[in-house]
Amino acid sequence: MAGRPETEATKSVREARDFLLEHRLDYDTAVSGFQWPSLTEFNFALEWFDVVAAEHPDRAAVTIISANLEANSYSYAELSRRSDQVANWLRTLGLRRGSKVIVMLNNTIEIWEIMLAIYKIGAVAIPTSTLLSAADLVYRVEHSGASLVVAPTSLKARLETLPSEIVRIGVGADTPPGWIPMSDSASADDKFVPDGPTPAGDLSLLYFTSGTTSRPKLVRHTQVSYPVGHLSTMWWLGVQPGDVHLNISSPGWGKHAWSNFFAPFLAQATVFVFNYDRFDATTLMKVMDAHQVTTFCAPPTVWRMLIQADLSQLSHPPRELLGAGEPLNPEVITRVRAAWGGTIRDGFGQTEMTCSVGNSPGQIVKDGSMGRPMPGYPVVLLDPVTGEPCSDEGEICLDLSEPILGLMDGYHQDPAMTADTCRNGYYHTGDIASVDTDGYLTYVGRADDVFKASDYKISPFELESILLEHPYVVEVAIVPSPDPLRAAVPKAFVCLVDEATQRQQEAAKEIFDHARNRLSAYQRVKIMEFVTELPKTISGKIRRVELREREAFRVAAADPACQYLERDFR
Repeated sequence: MAGRPETEATKSVREARDFLLEHRLDYDTAVSGFQWPSLTEFNFALEWFDVVAAEHPDRAAVTIISANLEANSYSYAELSRRSDQVANWLRTLGLRRGSKVIVMLNNTIEIWEIMLAIYKIGAVAIPTSTLLSAADLVYRVEHSGASLVVAPTSLKARLETLPSEIVRIGVGADTPPGWIPMSDSASADDKFVPDGPTPAGDLSLLYFTSGTTSRPKLVRHTQVSYPVGHLSTMWWLGVQPGDVHLNISSPGWGKHAWSNFFAPFLAQATVFVFNYDRFDATTLMKVMDAHQVTTFCAPPTVWRMLIQADLSQLSHPPRELLGAGEPLNPEVITRVRAAWGGTIRDGFGQTEMTCSVGNSPGQIVKDGSMGRPMPGYPVVLLDPVTGEPCSDEGEICLDLSEPILGLMDGYHQDPAMTADTCRNGYYHTGDIASVDTDGYLTYVGRADDVFKASDYKISPFELESILLEHPYVVEVAIVPSPDPLRAAVPKAFVCLVDEATQRQQEAAKEIFDHARNRLSAYQRVKIMEFVTELPKTISGKIRRVELREREAFRVAAADPACQYLERDFR
C-alpha cells in the first residue's frame, strides 16, 4: 500500500492540527492554547502527505471538473505513488536538494504531482502563473536562479527567449523539440527513497508577489513556514477531514498554495477544482451541488459576479463560505447571507505569511471586519509615523519577539528589504487597519493607497464599499485626484452593470446621490469616470497605483477626459 509511517515530526504536526480541529469553534481557547510545532526536520510530502495516504488510501486528494463537466478524482494513495515516480524521474534529470524549478502549470493533476515530487527531493518550487508574458518569465528565471521549467507545451513560444541551458519539461501533447515530455515519468520506479532527512529551515518555495504597487518581490519560504504554517489557514477556512474544498484561485500565486494545496491536505480533505473556460454563476452552482462542496473560498471579484445571479439555484450551500485576496464589501456579504443563510468569512494574509487575521468558524462576524488574529499570530497595530503601538488605527504588524512559524524566511537575496520589513522587532505588512474594543480588525487600505483630502484621511476601501452597494456598480476603485485647494479629492473609476452602460448620465447622478446619502461631507466622491475594466495584477488585485498615475497625468495635462463631476448634479 502507498504511504509511509508517521515520524516524530508527523506526530508533532498532528498534535497541533488536532488541537485546532478540536477547538474549531472556540476562538479564545484556540488562540490562548495553540503552539506552533517545534521542528528541526520535516518534509511535508514524505512525513505528512504520504502518511495520510497510508491512513486514507482511497480518499480523494484532488477532484478536477473540466469545462465539459467531466470529473476525474485522484486518491491520496494514487498521488503518493505517482509523486514518488515523478521524484525519481526528476532525479534522473539532475534535480537535487536546493535545485530551483519554475512550476508554470494550470490546474491539471500534474501540478500536484510535480509539487509533491519537488518536496520529496528537497528541491525548491517557484510557482508561476501561465498568464505571464515572455519578459516576465525571463525576469523570474533570472532572479530566482531556476534551472528547470515545467510548463504546458502550448506555451512553447513563451519559453523561447529563456537561456538554452534551462531544462524544459512539457505537459501536454506535441512536445516541442528540445523539451522533455512529462509523460516519460510513467516508466520511473514508483518507490522513492529520500537521500536523508529534510532540515526544517531549508528553502522550499520561492514566490513572486503580485506587484500591486511595485516590481514583484521574491519571497522565501522554508520547509515548514508554508507547509506547517498553513495550520492557521486550515483553521480559518474551517476545512475538516473528509471535506470537499473548492477554492477559486489560479496557480502561481500564494492563495493557490493556501487553499489548493497545504490547508486541505493538512486537514485530510479533498481539493476540488472546476476548470471553467468562462465564468458562469449558474454552472458553478450546479457543479457545487452535484459534487457536494462543503467549503468554498473565492476572491471578491467572483463573489461580486455571483451576486448578479440567482443564488437560490444552489440547493445545498457549502457549510463554510470564505473570501480572500482583497477585503469583501458588506453589500456582498449581506446578499449572500440572505440567499444562502451563511456568512462569508473574510481572512487576511500575504504571500509572505499564512492567514494571520480572519473571521473564524462559529464566531460573530461583524460586517466589514476581517476578524481577529489567528492562533500563532501576535498581531499589533503600530503608528505608521512613530512606530509605536496604537489602540485605534495603525499598520498591521507582527511582534517578532514571539515565534511565528507561518512567516517567510525573508526576501530572496535582498537582506536590505528584509531588514526594513522586519525593522525594530516587528514584521510590517504595509496594510492599515482599525481595531474595536472586541479586538476585531477592519481593513482601511494599503498604506500607499490611503490619502488625504482637505487634511482628512480617506480610506479607498471604505468609499468603495459604499459605492458597491448601488445596483449599477459592479466594480470600483477610489484614487486621489490632485486638487489645488484640497490637495486631492476622491475620484471613482466605476465599472457599470450592462443595463446601465447606455445611460451613463443617469447612472452618474444616481451613484453620486447614493454617495451623498451614505458618506460624510469630507468623504464624498467628487469625480466619477466610467471604465469597462480596472487595471489588475495577473492574480486579480486592483492596481490603484496605475489609476493614481493615470489621474495625475490627466490633471497635469488639463485633460477633461470623459468624466462626471459631483457639483454638476447638486
